[in-house]
Amino acid sequence: MKVCGKDRGGAFYLKALECGQSLWRQGLPAQAILMLNRAFSADLRGDEVELLEWPLPYQAMRYILENSRDDWFLGNPRRHFQHLATRMVEPRRDLRSWRAWACWWIAREVLPDQPADDKQLEEEGIVEPTFDQIFEALQEHGLEGESLLWKETTTTRLFPES
Repeated sequence: MKVCGKDRGGAFYLKALECGQSLWRQGLPAQAILMLNRAFSADLRGDEVELLEWPLPYQAMRYILENSRDDWFLGNPRRHFQHLATRMVEPRRDLRSWRAWACWWIAREVLPDQPADDKQLEEEGIVEPTFDQIFEALQEHGLEGESLLWKETTTTRLFPES
């Protein structure tokens, strides 16, 4: 990742995806998730060659969550994404926070028995977003087509078809 310097564009995005795949192949799903988080933080416009070839990694995130072996450390992705979404800092805070909530939704679907951080929710008055709220926020803040890409990655089909 250091080879990218301060650039957080397409090259950074691709390097984060490559590192994530490498970590996954080494049996390190929690670290692979952290690399996908880095990819989601890239400063992209939507027309980068890297992004056209490698769409935002919502499906990769789901794959990791669905296919992690019991003897690999995964942690609690639901709690991880809750904390990531609620403690996000600039740059692009709103977009990155909603992407974290989008991954949180996927984690809830794939790993429904993993608990939220109820203490944080209660103490900070956080209300977990609905499917519709995440979808609409990705439409507002995300790249063109991002909300639909995320929706296709989920099993939830409650949102009205447009």
